Amino acid sequence: MASEKPVLYSYFRSSCSWRVRIALALKGISYDLVPVNLVKDGGQQFSAEFKTVNPMQQVPALKIDGITLSQSLAIIHYLEDTRPNPRLLPQDPKKRAQIRMIADHIASGIQPLQNLVVLKKMGEKKTEWAQNCITSGFQALEQILQHTAGRYCVGDEVSMADLCLVPQVFNAERFKVNMDPYPTITRINKALLELEAFRVSHPSRQPDTPAELRA
Repeated sequence: MASEKPVLYSYFRSSCSWRVRIALALKGISYDLVPVNLVKDGGQQFSAEFKTVNPMQQVPALKIDGITLSQSLAIIHYLEDTRPNPRLLPQDPKKRAQIRMIADHIASGIQPLQNLVVLKKMGEKKTEWAQNCITSGFQALEQILQHTAGRYCVGDEVSMADLCLVPQVFNAERFKVNMDPYPTITRINKALLELEAFRVSHPSRQPDTPAELRA
């Protein structure tokens, strides 16, 4: 294994970057952070320099062990395969499947629909659009979690599902989604935000967080 420190390309408010920051924090992996401002200069992710890091021109990207990975869940799976402690996927195949289901539900079914690229195209209707996407996703998620949740999304151990949940609730709050109909989501989110790994990785505590948004 390459002994160089991993390098994370991240944007403070990117929910996909936050998922990876939580995983790195939980697993105690120290890294260097390269901020990529998705708004400034027309979006620094579109620079020729960053395109060589991730041709999809999205964050996060992680340079680790001599390879460069993009897509948050692929990155988390790699960290899980190479640095399994603490585990973010349990051994039990049913629980593993439930965790992946919830993670995919958020990472494929909710977040991309309210992503910056889509919102730019929605113009003045962007807040309404984001609210609708998150609300329909959360209605389903609340129902699923009523069957799978313990203290966290699946049972009482922090998993990959939780890494997806917290950043998505942050997005919901940012777009002023009414969270009252989702007591299970709200309860789990609150419990997770008490954990150090979720706090240190929070968008309000990043090197590239603007002063007015700092915790």
